[in-house]
Amino acid sequence: MEPSLPIRIQFSQDSLYVLNICLAVIMFGIALGMDIGDFKSIFRKPRSVATGVVSQFFLLPLLTFILVWLLRPSPGIALGMMLVAACPGGNVSNFISSLSGAGIALSVSLTAVATLLCPVLTPVNFRFWAGILPETAGLLQSFAISFPEILQTVLLVLVLPLAGGTGLKALSRKAAGRIEKPVKYLSFAILVGFIGIALFNNFAAFRAHLAAIFVLVALHNAVAFATGYGFAYLNGLQEPERRSVCIETGIQNSGLGLIIIFTFFGGNGEMALIAAWWGVWHIIAGLVLAKYFTRRNPSTA
Repeated sequence: MEPSLPIRIQFSQDSLYVLNICLAVIMFGIALGMDIGDFKSIFRKPRSVATGVVSQFFLLPLLTFILVWLLRPSPGIALGMMLVAACPGGNVSNFISSLSGAGIALSVSLTAVATLLCPVLTPVNFRFWAGILPETAGLLQSFAISFPEILQTVLLVLVLPLAGGTGLKALSRKAAGRIEKPVKYLSFAILVGFIGIALFNNFAAFRAHLAAIFVLVALHNAVAFATGYGFAYLNGLQEPERRSVCIETGIQNSGLGLIIIFTFFGGNGEMALIAAWWGVWHIIAGLVLAKYFTRRNPSTA
């Protein structure tokens, strides 16, 4: 691995506050669309849910470590890849699933389960895999990282909004239904715009490392999608469920990754560029994959 490059990223404390709020609002919007019935998949089809959890929180971090070990990117880029792989599913996974002929109930259940598990599994996974390679372990130790604080951050921006949204829906389905779509669309638009502006403001740094970052993110994301689909296939899941696991594994919450990077890693440039470009690329790749799924078997869409 080559030494990390001193990439400068323009990102203020105010921007970090906005990103935290935006991600919390997105999770609140997702929760408004959830129903207790959506969680029945956990009990009716535990194998499907277990397949998605294992794919996302165990296989993807493992294969990411292998990818990093084989390709030997710089420690900063390697840490960025490991952090993205340790994050839970992304906020657009349910939307991509709805376009793909996937099992929506399973997709929603996996989103909820991953959000509840990630306060523990995200920091544990990241710390474990990043601590194996001497180069990434050295960079990890160079920052004052408090893993209990990472857990607290995840709880505040993901779990509490999820609880708030489901609580509001339990109290008043009418009120939740009225604001669900506006909140989802507005928060998603703000997040995409936020990442777009961040990339624009740091275009010089992004352009200088575009080739390496583009290839690595595209390859990493393809591994994630293939892992989800392949593992679901090996476990005997039906086609709609395979697509759900595929999408939940390939759409990662890079917004959470950015929050962790700017809160605990001083905005490390290489890590931030990996997470930010992943936030753009997984939407593009997810939409292409959805188109492929529906063309391959339109009757399931």
